[in-house]
Amino acid sequence: MLHKGDKNAARKKRHFRVRNRISGTAARPRLNVFRSLKHVYAQVINDVTGETLVSASTVDKEVAAQIQFGGNIEAAKAVGTVVAQRALEKGIKEVVFDRGGYLYHGRVAALAEAAREAGLEF
Repeated sequence: MLHKGDKNAARKKRHFRVRNRISGTAARPRLNVFRSLKHVYAQVINDVTGETLVSASTVDKEVAAQIQFGGNIEAAKAVGTVVAQRALEKGIKEVVFDRGGYLYHGRVAALAEAAREAGLEF
């Protein structure tokens, strides 16, 4: 009998492996991405103090007003732009990108490119 692997468990394994090398500091916090089927979430996190400095998602009213559906590339671009604007307002210019175990493709790449275009450096 064949056993089909759990994709989310494999993603979490990749994420923990990457997180052993990537850590956000006060000078350069971590931009974390999480995607579900219906929504995209992004957070800027200082891992030293364990606090979320800035966040944005397709659930936010500001972003939800711009999009029709939260689980596509256009929604990811909107989230990337908003999280970058909020980070720049707080004086955060440089971040470390944490793709969350996902491939750098599709929604994850769109969010990253939109954040770069809005002024974040990584």
